[in-house]
Amino acid sequence: MSGTARIAGKVALVTGAASGLGEAIVRRFVREGAHVVLADIDEAGGQALADDLGRAAAFVSLDVTSEPQWIAAFERVEALHGRIDVLVNCAGITTIGSVEDLALDAFRHELDVDLAGVFLGCKHVIALMKRTGGSVINIASMASIRAAHYLAAYNAAKAGVTHMTKSIALHYAREKYGMRCNSVHPGVIHTPILDKVLAQSDNPDALYAEWVAGHPIGRIGKPEEVAALCLYLASDESAFATGAEFVIDGGSSL
Repeated sequence: MSGTARIAGKVALVTGAASGLGEAIVRRFVREGAHVVLADIDEAGGQALADDLGRAAAFVSLDVTSEPQWIAAFERVEALHGRIDVLVNCAGITTIGSVEDLALDAFRHELDVDLAGVFLGCKHVIALMKRTGGSVINIASMASIRAAHYLAAYNAAKAGVTHMTKSIALHYAREKYGMRCNSVHPGVIHTPILDKVLAQSDNPDALYAEWVAGHPIGRIGKPEEVAALCLYLASDESAFATGAEFVIDGGSSL
């Protein structure tokens, strides 16, 4: 599919960019004219994708739980492009476990990656993005709206992202930075992380069938569908949207 240059000339940083949702977002952004810095803890995968995409893409290694690495990532963006227009906080993990089963260390690790990682991105992007304004897109989940008994940590982290996004949007507006912040809430999407979640299950076939059945639309989602929504939020078409929850979940949260 060819692009329509909806974000031509914009500079974006996408975390979790080496695969899954992040990869789909990166590919769509590049196709629509953006310069994209891919950030991921998977150095081999991230660099390979950047090489495949050519001059419009560059890679930076980033563990989203590390504040110094976040600072270094934005320094890299500034060195390459002198500005940033879009930040997509997409990196994340999903840990299966109920409040009874889950170990405290696993709970804390989920919050570190899925919540604190988003906080650090939203915090440290300010210094560069406030010069020109821009859009911050936080990937939350339908699981932040509708809880599951076996996702105690994931539910907590993504619910935190949802409400934190609103707080951040208010701060950006109050300070007149020209920055927006919105959250995206996908349902179950067919990505590599899905296979990792299934691998943690005692009955993966039953779990997959449960996911499909939980989506009134009759299927799970595609990464490209979430990327299309992120494109809208990255573009000037969404200039009046901030602090909002954009749900794309096949009706699963109804």
